[in-house]
Amino acid sequence: MSSSHIGLFNLPVIYSFEVSLFLSVCDCEFERKRVKLVESMAAGMVIKNNGGEYNGRMTSFVLLSCMVAATGGVIFGYDIGISGGVTSMEPFLEKFFPEVYTKMKEDTKISNYCKFDSQLLTSFTSSLYVAGLIASFFASSITKAFGRKPSILCGGAAFLTGATLSGAAVNVFMLIFGRVLLGVGVGFANQSVPLYLSEMAPPRYRGAINNGFQFCVGIGVLSANLINYGTEKIEGGWGWRISLAMAAVPASVLTIGSLFLPETPNSLIQQMSDHQKAKAMLQRIRGTENVQAELDDLIKASDASKTIKHPFKTIIQRQYRPQLVMAIAIPFFQQVTGINVISFYAPVLFRTIGLSESASLLSAAVVTGVVGTISTFISMLIVDKIGRRVLLMVGGVQMLVSQIIVGSIMAAQLGDHGGVSKGYALVVLIFICVYVAGFGWSWGPLGWLIPSEIFPLEIRSAGQSINVAVNFFFTFAVAQTFLAMLCHFKSGIFFFFGGWAVVMTSFVYLFLPETKNVPIEQMDRVWREHWFWKRVVGQECELSKMEEKE
Repeated sequence: MSSSHIGLFNLPVIYSFEVSLFLSVCDCEFERKRVKLVESMAAGMVIKNNGGEYNGRMTSFVLLSCMVAATGGVIFGYDIGISGGVTSMEPFLEKFFPEVYTKMKEDTKISNYCKFDSQLLTSFTSSLYVAGLIASFFASSITKAFGRKPSILCGGAAFLTGATLSGAAVNVFMLIFGRVLLGVGVGFANQSVPLYLSEMAPPRYRGAINNGFQFCVGIGVLSANLINYGTEKIEGGWGWRISLAMAAVPASVLTIGSLFLPETPNSLIQQMSDHQKAKAMLQRIRGTENVQAELDDLIKASDASKTIKHPFKTIIQRQYRPQLVMAIAIPFFQQVTGINVISFYAPVLFRTIGLSESASLLSAAVVTGVVGTISTFISMLIVDKIGRRVLLMVGGVQMLVSQIIVGSIMAAQLGDHGGVSKGYALVVLIFICVYVAGFGWSWGPLGWLIPSEIFPLEIRSAGQSINVAVNFFFTFAVAQTFLAMLCHFKSGIFFFFGGWAVVMTSFVYLFLPETKNVPIEQMDRVWREHWFWKRVVGQECELSKMEEKE
């Protein structure tokens, strides 16, 4: 929906005509009540401004709270960067994965693409995501019943415990158990933090605030890779312990900071019948006394949500079909961009093309850290101006072109043995930077933003859990299979992920409506106005009408 259409809420006469027209097409009771509320808001002439959002502004209170909550992204990014770095450190491999170490150092006949193909090594990486997948469903219940704040606290505490165990590991079982606890922490954080950010942010700035989560993921990746580059040089071969244990620093910030976080007004209304506390919180975070319109919408959404006893059953109903499809498709596409080829195994990949251990760690730090962080910051600045769809499609094309070029160079220049020339290695590095930048301002941050803003309150926790679970499942699948795929597909791995870039870009063009500047509690209207989804949700209204007549 364009901003000019959003401004329609300021024109009561015109809007009343559109209301009548809409009710003539679909007059199911749920929609009648919702439209009746919005019509009365339009008649008041003081509820909406020209931007189509509620009264209020960006306050320092909201900004500080969201900065603390977004630390949940730092712990996620730090783990991604650390796991990729330490798995390329020779002392770490020699201690926990001697089979891989032997293949890398002594087996001169094995292919460049197969040196790191070890199920035990991939189990170390992917165990976190299995734990995160399972934890996200428990996090859904806690987030809905007790609020976003307790779920963030649980995530920080679990991650802190896992970081301690990982840094002190003396065998591979202790190492993997630490990874499981890290996964529990990430599962809780990824379920609750994006919801927290979207609910706290004013609609006009929701994209920028929520993209702060992925920005913090980038900061975590950058920090981890720079730490890996430094600890790899420590004599005695114990630098990997520092790398793993340093995850406790952002985990401590998140755990302690969450104790002081305010709860979101949405959650306060959901938990208690007295709405005065929620109103006071809403006034504080919006910086204005005039919040009644937004409060009324939140109360109405909460009343609807309380009638839903089984949100996971509810979300599969036809009227929520668009949100369910996006909750599955968007995290799936985010993972099959191929970003994990870079994020998890960038040092391994650069060693594959012939770089030294130290050079590969530095290259990974530059590519996945600096470039990714800067591009995500750019996304924060422009996402609420040019919209989600444009960024996703531009990023998809950019990643496709980069993958084709990198795959072609590796197919032509890198055989099963030896390396590539410095010139071609530099070209590979440059286009991987282009690829990471494309991901950094498109599918990276928007893969978390869009699912967190499209769900009605009655299915919001369940929808976010599905989003996180799908994300973790396919993260696990990619992490578990990538090294074997690299061994068998060789350079074709880039063409494989490039094919998915074509599919996801086409999907966005055809099926994803624009959601910028739309208040989160009025997001249902974007589906009713979309060329495809209006047929689905419109048919649901017709079915409800027929059932009522019977």
